[in-house]
Amino acid sequence: MATQKTILITGASQGIGAGLVNTFLERGYNVVATSRRITGSGRFREAGHLALVDGDIGEAATAAKVAQTAISRFGSIDALVNNAGLFLTKPFLEFTPDDMRKLSSTNIDGFIHLTQLAIKQMLAQKSGGSIVSITTSLADHPIAGVNASLSMVTKGGINAISKSLAMEFVKEKIRVNAVAPGIVDTPLHDNDPKEFLQGLSPMGAISSVQEIVDAVVFLTEAPHVTGEVLHVDGGAHLGKW
Repeated sequence: MATQKTILITGASQGIGAGLVNTFLERGYNVVATSRRITGSGRFREAGHLALVDGDIGEAATAAKVAQTAISRFGSIDALVNNAGLFLTKPFLEFTPDDMRKLSSTNIDGFIHLTQLAIKQMLAQKSGGSIVSITTSLADHPIAGVNASLSMVTKGGINAISKSLAMEFVKEKIRVNAVAPGIVDTPLHDNDPKEFLQGLSPMGAISSVQEIVDAVVFLTEAPHVTGEVLHVDGGAHLGKW
């Protein structure tokens, strides 16, 4: 049995995902990082404690490859961060069935495929484990003018299933939590006006990638925290401001 912990990170080629890879490597973890084209992104190179897996996480075969890589290279799966996510904004009446298929594939199917494999391996290891998923504070606290209803079907669902799984596997010491960011300084918002983004939280601030990463690290390593949705959103979840 491996003594060094192994963590799986999805959506790992940029933004929060890339920050997670770097931080968990610095903390001494083995990391299996995946995204559609992570090997060609130029962001990371395979090394002793880092394995890279290309693929669409919405496909079961990709999840299987990620899990198998972790077990064959490092001997265990001790933690998972479901970071890969698709976020679409448009008026509800303009959403299409294809939009929903895309959102569901990445945000829900991707979560299910890899989380099932991770939990199965954690149960076999009998040493507990951690699963943290990135959702959004918008799932519970909509902001007028930010129309993302179908995206919230998926993100709100991940908050809900995380609580259910936390209870289902609590006796096996497998902890399941979520981090719900507000606006984060990632490439997703490169073309959005900063003044508008700052107005989306009562603190008037945009979170850094590292702030979200630090929240994930806390939940991954906190032995008695499970079923938690940790908001890192400048207070946006508190209500009207």
